[in-house]
Amino acid sequence: MYRVLLWAILILVLARLAWRVLRGVFEGMGYRAPGGGGQSVGLVRDPVCGMFVAPGNALTSGTGSGTRYFCSEKCRQEYTKHG
Repeated sequence: MYRVLLWAILILVLARLAWRVLRGVFEGMGYRAPGGGGQSVGLVRDPVCGMFVAPGNALTSGTGSGTRYFCSEKCRQEYTKHG
């Protein structure tokens, strides 16, 4: 009886290992499961303190290609004072 139980556990472990390897191969090829995770957001670096922030949550200064992104009002004021 113990042999059957040990074989069942071994088969289960090997099946999970094979599934993880196959999933890694498919993700490496660019496959994404439907509804699996959102899109990543490119981060920008605060020029004063160096902190990375999401552009949607950052404070800004300037427009167009001259836009600078800041993590806080303190960093934005520091940049405009010295910039």
